[in-house]
Amino acid sequence: MTERVHRRLAAILAIDVVGYSALMEREEEATYAEFERFKRELIEPSLSSYEGRLIKTTGDGALAEFASPLAAVRCAVEIQDHLASGSSPLRLRIGLNLGDVIVGQDGDLYGDGINIAVRLEGIANPGGILISEKVYSEVEGKLDVGFEDRGQQQLKNISKPVRAYAVCAGAHSAPTERLSAVPSLPDRPSIAVLPFENMSGDPEQEYFADGMVEEITTALSRFKWLFVIARNSSFTFKGKAVDIKEVGRRLGVRYVLEGSVRKVAGKVRITGQLIDAVTGAHIWADRFERDVTDVFALQDEVAVAVVSAIQPKLLQTEIAMATRRRPENLTAYDFFLRAMQQFYLSTREGFAEAIALAHRALELDPRFGLVAALAGLCHERNAVWGYAFDPQFERKEAVRLLRLALSFDDSDPETLAYAAIISAFMVGDSESEIEMADRAIALNPNSFYAWYGRGWVYKIAGLPEDAVPSFERAVRMSQVDPQLHMAFLGMATAYIELRRFDEAIVAAKKALRQTPPYPGPYRCLASAFAHLGRDAEAREAAARLLETDPATISAWIARGGASTSKQAAALLIDGLRKAGLPE
Repeated sequence: MTERVHRRLAAILAIDVVGYSALMEREEEATYAEFERFKRELIEPSLSSYEGRLIKTTGDGALAEFASPLAAVRCAVEIQDHLASGSSPLRLRIGLNLGDVIVGQDGDLYGDGINIAVRLEGIANPGGILISEKVYSEVEGKLDVGFEDRGQQQLKNISKPVRAYAVCAGAHSAPTERLSAVPSLPDRPSIAVLPFENMSGDPEQEYFADGMVEEITTALSRFKWLFVIARNSSFTFKGKAVDIKEVGRRLGVRYVLEGSVRKVAGKVRITGQLIDAVTGAHIWADRFERDVTDVFALQDEVAVAVVSAIQPKLLQTEIAMATRRRPENLTAYDFFLRAMQQFYLSTREGFAEAIALAHRALELDPRFGLVAALAGLCHERNAVWGYAFDPQFERKEAVRLLRLALSFDDSDPETLAYAAIISAFMVGDSESEIEMADRAIALNPNSFYAWYGRGWVYKIAGLPEDAVPSFERAVRMSQVDPQLHMAFLGMATAYIELRRFDEAIVAAKKALRQTPPYPGPYRCLASAFAHLGRDAEAREAAARLLETDPATISAWIARGGASTSKQAAALLIDGLRKAGLPE
């Protein structure tokens, strides 16, 4: 007989300390002691006052259950008010939800009722309280607080959007977020885009500049690993002479993007610079000049140019900082960044280290989909590139990790892109892989990895004419991405399949210029030169290929290196035979 599952309706309160890892890195013992004191002297007494039950505590947070959503909100407000008026360095995010939960035999609670509260806490502002619409409908008009409608929120691993409301500290006062005068930095990279200065004196340019800042902010917010300050907060600095460090301190962000717009003789000149608000260091600066034709198209074009320039710079800066942090203070995100650095090396040792770091990240955050996908991609490359000591294990592990990643988060564009590539090489379900790749583009059309992944998926599906534009778009998205060589390699193989051998040679040579010598470009060069009858150059490329990868043609095919349509693979392989590669 099936054991009965016990359920009940509960108001769930989720608490998390903002920037806990950074605080631990600076003052480990003091931070630990302060949080323990905080739990003992504030959280537990507040829960008791409002008849709440502590479900569990984590290193930097807590979960609690209330029979009444009204009591849960009162408890949350009391906790945030106490912190805002005191001298504690801790700042909290709080999320609240009312929902049906499963009661475990150990008294623990499970289900979406819990998950939604945790996800709301994750997107609340430092010092803030974010509640679901279900909680709002129960408490609205019954408390001496106001509410700010934050609209529909697509929460991680929650299928349907959830309408959210920020709690305000009084009917006519600002949101509770503002009680925290100096919010701590989030655990992930954080950025604010300030209003661009209008240098023209032309009011029309003011609207153009503001619209462009909105486009840039929206484009950046599509990268889930970025914490992006909303336009309304950034625009409080419009028209003011500001100190960047002060902006970063007040908004709680690490990076600030600022710029200016000037109209000159039928052209618009836009300058932008990315600044580390903590150190004041300039990370990136550039100037864009465009003809004034379609204003909206121009806004889109400049927004894409700015985002594609600063996104890889941000990631590289974060990786550099992660490598300097003490290992005992690393978070799951830090381990992910270190894994990315090793992955970029494209060596057997680099992939092995990346996999080890990815698993350490998963130990800290078992639902970190992107890091699971990254580990899967390393296993896939081990199998295809000939690094594997046990190819069958590598293939099985790659597929296991891609499925694990998608079970955690199938709405993150980069996770989808990684998963689509792994599946294309390891599974070969073209319809499913194309759907994933196209969905990644729809979720973030400004992502290098989304376009790069789409290129490989379409090439392997036997659609090189669709693959080439995707690789070209990826290259335009990021001229400095550490994976740029793989985009050029994909382009070169697609050109061979289209019999555009001269273009294949150009792309393969670009791939070699981006990174130390590796087999893929030499394989393309050998085949393309052979098809053009340039025998001496084909033999030279074949010799260089064998220096980096001594595998025979049949061994390379068995690894999955020729994953593509039979007709297209035959063309590439025929070129390799003509170049003198051993069968």
